[in-house]
This record gives sequence, structure tokens and C-alpha cells, in this order.
Amino acid sequence: MTSTSAVLHHARERLASVPRESLGRERSSRWRGTRIVRAGQAWHLGVLLLTDDGVLATNEVLRAAAPVRRGYAAESARARADRRAQAYRGGFAEGEVVHVGWETIDLATVDAGGVSGPLALVDGEPHVRWAPRAPFVPLAGYLDEQISLAVG
Repeated sequence: MTSTSAVLHHARERLASVPRESLGRERSSRWRGTRIVRAGQAWHLGVLLLTDDGVLATNEVLRAAAPVRRGYAAESARARADRRAQAYRGGFAEGEVVHVGWETIDLATVDAGGVSGPLALVDGEPHVRWAPRAPFVPLAGYLDEQISLAVG
């Protein structure tokens, strides 16, 4: 049996020279309004965000952008532009990739045979579900593929 932590540790070693992307958290205040502020960095590996000491499940990914006035054909486009502006107001550079709404994955739960986020232990080996209705696949192989894309 290979522990999930061991598989992720090996992935971190292979990613040492690969740039990381920013993590953000929503903050609201009466004077500054809603904004997205820095909360760290991680390597983006598909449905996973790998930090120095943990792993997170991805959620919303956006690029920071200065607010601009324009007409929108759809309310959803206006909402996306507002989220990008919130990241910009929070201190992210124009065009910087920001991950928001991520969730911490409990590796102890996974190694004990449970499920946490997209990770689970299947037949004694760590597996990942790369889409909500997809089957679980071996985590080591999934990370090999994602790392080869990141190193690219």
C-alpha cells in the first residue's frame, strides 16, 4: 500500500521548477467592498491544487482584470467580469490566474479508506476522480500526466 502523502511528496519533488498559481479568498468590508485577497500558492494539477504541505480540490479559476464599463449580452458575463475585478481590487496583477473556493482535502481520511474531495483509497492505492461522474483512476498515473503537461 502506498500512502497518498507519499505519492504527493514525489509529485512536489518533480514540480520544484514549475511555476505556481495563486490562491485567493473572498473578503468583504464596509469600506473596500468585496474583493479576493491572496491566500498562498499551489501547483494546478487538473482537479487538484498541490501546496507545500497539503492538497486542495479546485473550484473557481479566474484571471484578475481591471474593472471596465461595457455592455454585457448575458448576466453571467457580467458576474464573471465582477469576479475578475474583485481579484484585481484584492491585489492580483492584471491577467494573473487565481483559484478561489478551493477546499482542503483530508489525506488522513483518504489513507484510512475514506473519500475526501476527489481523492479516495481504492484497493489500497490512492485514486482520483477527475470529473464528478468519472470513475476513480490511480492517483500516481493521473499526476504523471498532469505533471508532464505542467512541465511541458
